[in-house]
Amino acid sequence: MASAISVRKVQKTFGDHRAVDDLSFEVPEGVVFGLLGPNGAGKSTTIRMVMDIIRPDTGEIQVLGDKPSSRVKGQIGFLPEERGLYRKMKILEMLEFQGSIKGARPSEARKEGAGWLDRLGLGDWKDRKVEELSKGMQQKVQIAAAMLGHPRLLILDEPFAGMDPVNQNFFKDLLMELNRSGVTIVFSTHQMETAEKICHAIVLIHRGKVVLDGELGQVKRRFGRNAVALEVDGDVSFLRAHPGIVQVDDYGRTLELQLAPGTDPQTILRALVDRVPVRRFELLSPTLHAIFLDQVGDAAQVKMMREEASHA
Repeated sequence: MASAISVRKVQKTFGDHRAVDDLSFEVPEGVVFGLLGPNGAGKSTTIRMVMDIIRPDTGEIQVLGDKPSSRVKGQIGFLPEERGLYRKMKILEMLEFQGSIKGARPSEARKEGAGWLDRLGLGDWKDRKVEELSKGMQQKVQIAAAMLGHPRLLILDEPFAGMDPVNQNFFKDLLMELNRSGVTIVFSTHQMETAEKICHAIVLIHRGKVVLDGELGQVKRRFGRNAVALEVDGDVSFLRAHPGIVQVDDYGRTLELQLAPGTDPQTILRALVDRVPVRRFELLSPTLHAIFLDQVGDAAQVKMMREEASHA
């Protein structure tokens, strides 16, 4: 499968801070791809290099089979983390202007922009200034601007940030529709639940380095079935002292147990049936959230700091 984006051994340093450190990953064409990591991991810096806003110090980036350039940018829809709109312009005029920048004739850009405003429920606001819109409505205008020009590739930096649940669901459905039509979608986020629902493949980066990457199902299988969903009648506080359980998450009617590596779930089940009636005992694949915490949470960061100190 051809790559929509190829990042190979890329580094980027700002002063004494290395934001991206020997980063390599591939985004196959036609997928929904998650660029994941905690705040400060290097996600936005990576996106800016892919968009040719800044240049890498070393390494190579290819986008749609070519080096980042103005020609390639015309095939990309981009939603930056720092939303930028011309607040004094009328909405449709601004979309016409932005479509023209991508190479469309003004009349074509205006027609396409009006279509997106209607689709996003902003048709009646097309002649209003951007500054008159609510924050949520401005987000929709920014989305419309990213969609102009029928892009082959959509790059979205924290697209769900600040959206209410209704707009999140609407935008998610729109992305799925675009992907089914053949558009490759790359979005950065630290919201693991959203990524798990819609991504085909991911790369998880931390401190500018790749922690793990690949097709989402393969990534999850790599971590085994290390959790148990549990419903019982009775007190199971004794489980917190069990050596094979590293965490107990109580959700009221159900509990979720995180098992230590190598723990046989049957030993947990035997410990339970001797004490309480068990109504549900289900092995679970690890969630992306659990994998995220395992790889870049407090314990992982302490381990990394110790490794760095040992090499100092």
